[in-house]
Amino acid sequence: MRILKYRKTEGQKLAKRHAGNAVRVVTRITKGDTVMVMRGSDKGKSGQVMRVFLKTGRVLIQGINIVKRHTRATRPEETGGIIEKPAPVALSNVMLIDPKTGKPTRIRARIDTDGTKERVSVKSGDVIPRNR
Repeated sequence: MRILKYRKTEGQKLAKRHAGNAVRVVTRITKGDTVMVMRGSDKGKSGQVMRVFLKTGRVLIQGINIVKRHTRATRPEETGGIIEKPAPVALSNVMLIDPKTGKPTRIRARIDTDGTKERVSVKSGDVIPRNR
């Protein structure tokens, strides 16, 4: 009878192959923030963040990067046709808007006196509140 051995190499190969699935993009932009698009066809436009996709590093902004999608009615009460909806934009192409000046700014993190982490505008030095 053959002795069954546990092969470590099989498990290690599998772990390497799927290691990228768990990686998430670190961002200081959250849902509800007002951002301005810095690159692309919608350059200069601003809108509110509806959703942040951490795995792909993209954000969905209300009224920005509108695309047309052809949809079929899946149920009898639905109507098919061409609908317009926003498509995600890369995180690197957007900047948070400073609430004090209304202009795009970079963000720094700072630990507050009570120990909580807060976002600080580089241009004005003011705290940018989180929209929770």
